[in-house]
Formats: sequence, C-alpha cells, structure tokens
Amino acid sequence: MSSAIETLTRLVDAEDRFDHSPAELRETQLAALNERFQERRERIRLLAHRAREAGTTEIRSREDMVALLFPHSVYKSYPESFLIEEKWDRLGKWLGTVSPYPISPIETSDITDIDDWIGRLQARGHYVSCSSGTTGKSAMLLASEQDMTWSRVDTVNVFSWGSGVKPARDRRMVGVGATAAVPKNMVIAEAQQAAFSDPARERFSLPIPPITVGSLTKMVVLRKKIADGTALPGELADFERTSRERQEALDKAMITGAEALIRYRDEKLYIAGMWNSLYQAARIVRDMGYSAKDFHPDNCLYVGGGLKRAQLPPDYQEFVHETFNIPASRDFQNYSMQELNSGMPKCQKGNRYHVPPWIVPFILDEAGETLLPHESGEVEGRAGFFDLSLDGRWGGIITGDKISLDLSPCACGQKGPSVRNNITRYADLKGGDDKIGCAGTVDAYVRGLS
Repeated sequence: MSSAIETLTRLVDAEDRFDHSPAELRETQLAALNERFQERRERIRLLAHRAREAGTTEIRSREDMVALLFPHSVYKSYPESFLIEEKWDRLGKWLGTVSPYPISPIETSDITDIDDWIGRLQARGHYVSCSSGTTGKSAMLLASEQDMTWSRVDTVNVFSWGSGVKPARDRRMVGVGATAAVPKNMVIAEAQQAAFSDPARERFSLPIPPITVGSLTKMVVLRKKIADGTALPGELADFERTSRERQEALDKAMITGAEALIRYRDEKLYIAGMWNSLYQAARIVRDMGYSAKDFHPDNCLYVGGGLKRAQLPPDYQEFVHETFNIPASRDFQNYSMQELNSGMPKCQKGNRYHVPPWIVPFILDEAGETLLPHESGEVEGRAGFFDLSLDGRWGGIITGDKISLDLSPCACGQKGPSVRNNITRYADLKGGDDKIGCAGTVDAYVRGLS
C-alpha cells in the first residue's frame, strides 16, 4: 500500500489535481504530515529541538504542526561573519542543522569564493539556492536531487495548467531580464525550454552575465561592512564603479532584448522575465513604434517573482500584455517562493492561486504562533505551508506573506483550496519590521549549533 505522501504527490500529473476539496484531502494530508514528521524528526536537528520544546511526538491535528513550522528567517540565520571571513567549514556546519542528510566535511582550504563552495556541495548531491535578499541577506536553501527532479515536472505542469499552453515545443523562448543563477532557477529554465521551445529556434537571453550566488552574497557582505563602518574607500569605489558598469550594460542589453522581440514578432513567442524588466522592454518596444498589432496572436508570458519593490505604474501588467499581444488566456501568474518546491498557478476565471494537494496551507495569526480556525469559507492571516514534495529540507515554513485562503469552490470550477489575488508582505505593511514569534529562539538555536 502506498504512503499518504505518495498518494498526494503522485497527483502532480493528474488533470484534476486542483479539484479535490479540503474535506476530501484533510485525512490524507494529516496522515502525510505525521508520516513526514516521523521520518525526519531525528534527522533534522532543528526539528528535533522544536518537537522536544513542544512535547510533540505525533501529528494528530493540524494544530500539532504549527510549532514545527520553521520561520522563513531560519534560512538566513547563519552569522554574517561566516561570509565576510569566508569560513566555509562553519557555513557547512550551519547548513547541517537544517538538513535531513549528513553534510560531510569538504576540503575548504583552496575554495576561492562561495560559488566554488556551492559547486563542491552540489557535486555531493547538496543543491544550495539563495533568495534574492531584497530586504536583507539571502536565504540559503538546501535541496536534493529528488527536489530537482520534482521541479522539472512541476514547473511544466503548473505553467501549462495556468496558461493553457501545451508543451508542444513550438515557440521561441525570449528571456527578458536576469535571474539568479541558482540550481532551482536553472532547472526550471531547462525544463521549460525542453517542454515549450521549438528545437530549431535558439533561445534569446539578454547579453549580460548571470547573477551568481557569489554576486548576491558579495552585496550582503558589503552592506554589512557599510553598516558597521568597516568598508574601505577602495571597496566603496569599486562597488560604485561596478554598479555603474552593470547598469550601463543592462540598459544596452534591454535595447538588444527589445530589438530581438521586434525581430521575432511574427513567431509564436514564450516571453519570460520579472515585471520590472518586462515593463522596461515593453516601453522600449513602444518607443520603437511597435505594439500588439505587430505581434503573433498566441504569445504567452512567464512571470517569475514579484515586483521586488520596483516602482511601476498601476497599469504595468496591461501595458505589457497590450505591447506583446498576450491573450487573457495566456496570462500566467504563479504564487510560490524559494522556500517551497511547488507552484500555485492562478486560474483565469476565478483570479485565484490554486493550492495543490501536496501543499498543506496554514493560516496563522500575525505572530505566526496560533492557527486560525478555517474549516470552511475564507480566512485571512499569515501564510504557513507544508510542502510534502520537499526532500532536501523540512517542508514546513512560516512565510512573511499575508494572504486570504478560500476553502470554497472557485469560480473556475475547481474544488480545491485557493489563495485570493491580494497577497501582501507584512514587512511592507509594517515598514520593514516583520516579527514572527518563534523566529528569535529558532535562529538562536541554529546559530548555537553552528
């Protein structure tokens, strides 16, 4: 007999995966949560610590899981000195506190930078991805080979369901903007390419260097040095020069990208990027005298990430759609985050993000400590999730997002739970000060072990 986790995760290829009501899923999800807890509670040191503190030995209700959800800040709890002073062995020990798999020591004496360190970990089956760190230092998230395999399947299914685009390999891929060159992003890009790109048509990407983990963490280190007054004049000058050169290169690349979009305008396009870069490209295309009437009528759009605090006009989405002739049925939107391994695509009719059966949603109070009652209807609060597809780290996370979860059937006809399109960040609501109740003690424990 298959396990509860397998019962849920094997729905990844099912056409009706979003059509299972919360009542139908409840018993199986609870069994799956307990199954995962029993598997991992002695293998992840932080989880074992949290379980002992809560006195939890079994998951009998969803309330039992709340104390075992990790605050998203836990993946940023490494001391910044490990990066600044390049203590790769200590950083590896820190990762071990949140990993279900032993991370054996690696030779670090000849490591040149964090990208080198990550490469050596990857050679041993430990994939480290980093968030963009727009509000502070980057989160470092471990994944396994099994997680990479899952992402290859889930990303194609999610995009196809949300956009209506079948993986027919009949489009030219055009990438507008730059994303972090971390394992998960690269796997997603490769899977999308294999499923939707015409092999005879070369993918276009902006002619700019990739954003590596090293370049992201270098910014973290410099911000720390500036904050504590230890940044040297030469470092500041180098930062200013590099920033200026990168901006100039990006400005030129965006013009090249707009020219490529115009050049391929008669072809069926798959355009990918974040809203800020997509809007900038659309503006340039408009300035060059082109708009929707000049583009293929069956183009599609893959938007990755949110605004990242970019300041855009209220109609930025409509402007992009109307520039590149994106039909309403091809407007793909997805709610996810680096901390999860799966996506929640937005439907066209209900304008809601649909939660798959293997992601268990929790709506918590603002402090992230108490589960709000939600057996039916809609409830608003801090989002927590447990992603049962995750293998390389604990699947339970308390996010920084305020969401509205609806357990009623959606207007699109799907009976599964869905998230309204009004997601906000508590940090933005509170001027950057977002406090999760358990974060301080959890971060202190992890730091103590590393």
